[in-house]
Amino acid sequence: MITIDCHYNLKEDIHFILETEKINMLELSERTGISRTTLNEIEKRNSAREDVCEKIYSYIYKNKYRINSVKEELIKEKYGTVLFHGSRDGLSTVTTTGSRNNCDFGNGFYLGETYNQALSFVSEKDGASVYSFRYSLENLKIKKFECNLEWMLAICYHRGTLEQYKSNQTIQNIVVETNTADVVIAPVADNKMFYIMSQFTEGEINADVALHSLSASKLGLQYIFKTDKALSNLIPVEKYYLSKPEREDCRNRLVERSFEIDTKLKLAKREFKTGLYIEELFK
Repeated sequence: MITIDCHYNLKEDIHFILETEKINMLELSERTGISRTTLNEIEKRNSAREDVCEKIYSYIYKNKYRINSVKEELIKEKYGTVLFHGSRDGLSTVTTTGSRNNCDFGNGFYLGETYNQALSFVSEKDGASVYSFRYSLENLKIKKFECNLEWMLAICYHRGTLEQYKSNQTIQNIVVETNTADVVIAPVADNKMFYIMSQFTEGEINADVALHSLSASKLGLQYIFKTDKALSNLIPVEKYYLSKPEREDCRNRLVERSFEIDTKLKLAKREFKTGLYIEELFK
C-alpha cells in the first residue's frame, strides 16, 4: 500500500494562463466567472472547490491549451519512466486489491503508458482524475505479454469467460505466471476489445480473426502492480483535473475508434477463415 500525496497544481496552472494570455487576475476573474477573492485563496492554499476547478480547467481546455497532455511530455522528459492511472472516485491510498472490477489480470493496481490512455477509462465519470507516477521495475519479477493467444487467454480467464477450460494445463500455466509476478506488462484491452475476445470464447470467431482484429487496435501497454513490493516502487507525481469538455472530446474519440474496430473485425473475418476455434484449441 502507498499513500497518494499529490494534487492539482492549480496555482501553477493559473499562472500559466495569466502569462500565456497576458492577462491579470481581474481579467481572469471576469473570463471564468470566479471571484477575485476565490482566486486569491487559491494563491494561498493551492486548492479549490470542485466547481471552481471545473471553471478553471474548462476555460483552459476551451481555449485550446491541452495542458494535461503537454505535462505528460514534460514529465517524461524530466523523469523518463512515468505511468498514468485513471481513478473514478479519487485516491488517498493505493493497494493491490479492489482497484478495478473485471480486471484483465486479476487484482492489482492498473496503470497505462500515456495520459490519454488513463483518461479513456474514466472519461464517463464526473469527478474522475488522472494521476501520474514515477516507477522502477528494479528487483521485481515481471511477466510480459505480447498481443498473442496467451495474452487473450489470460484476459478471458480473469474476466470469467473460460470457465469450462479453466483446468486446462495451458490456462493453469498462464494463471500461475500471472499470479506470481510482481508486475504484469501487457497490451491494453478495453471493453470493446474484450467484446471481440468474448466472441472467440463463445465460438463465434476463430483465434486468427480475434487476434488480427485486436492487434490492429493498439492502445499501448498497461502495467499491473500486483504486490506490495511492486507498489513501493511507485512515486506519485501529479493529479490532473479532467474538465467536462476534455472528457467529452475523449468520449467522441472512443466512439470513432469503436467504428474502426468494427470495420477491422469485419475485414478479418473475410481474410482469416482457416484459424482454430476455441473448441479446437482445447479438444
